[in-house]
Amino acid sequence: MSTVSQLFTSPAADVWRVIADGWLYSGWVVGASRIRDVDAEWPQQDARLHHSVGAWPLVIDDSTRVTAVEPGRSLELVARGWPMGEAKVEITVEDRGGQCLVTIAEDAIRGPGKLMPKFLRDPLISARNRETLRRLELMAVGGAGK
Repeated sequence: MSTVSQLFTSPAADVWRVIADGWLYSGWVVGASRIRDVDAEWPQQDARLHHSVGAWPLVIDDSTRVTAVEPGRSLELVARGWPMGEAKVEITVEDRGGQCLVTIAEDAIRGPGKLMPKFLRDPLISARNRETLRRLELMAVGGAGK
């Protein structure tokens, strides 16, 4: 899996508040262009958020499902964006007092993205997730989800 980490200047609780609000997903996840609906149970296991990926007018409607969660600490997802495929995404938040270390590990698990050689897809996923972490930190610092 492609793995990137970033030390945030925000407390873990502030970061988790953003992650736990499915309606904020398109604000920090690179590639998600809008949220259409969020299951009331989000981010509990098997809950889904319904999003679109891409830029208008070329948007694809799909969903992301929670496969495992440890509230305040980790979230495991299967993110769909067919016809491109599906990816397994693991987000962890490690509390360090007034700061936290946030890690995203991701890899393609189904579809055309899985056919791309790992040595080619890993740098692309890593670049995308570095920007995703940058956006997540800005939203946490700005008080999103309060």
